[in-house]
Amino acid sequence: MAMKILMPKIGFSMSEGKLAQWLVDDGESVAEGDLLFALESDKSVQDIPSPGAGVLKIIAPADEVYEVGAVLGELV
Repeated sequence: MAMKILMPKIGFSMSEGKLAQWLVDDGESVAEGDLLFALESDKSVQDIPSPGAGVLKIIAPADEVYEVGAVLGELV
């Protein structure tokens, strides 16, 4: 079963964030804890780790702003 990769909430008042860059290519295997993407918020840029292991399927393109909870990709 696929695991959804969601836009995380990294601050109390955060409602959206910019997916600045994918750090892993579409179709690449990742392990839990590997860095997946860079998230840019109002106050910082943070590298977000993978919540699990699998093959990355990118759904949301980089350099766009997404609401917290939006599906950015999947691990299959």
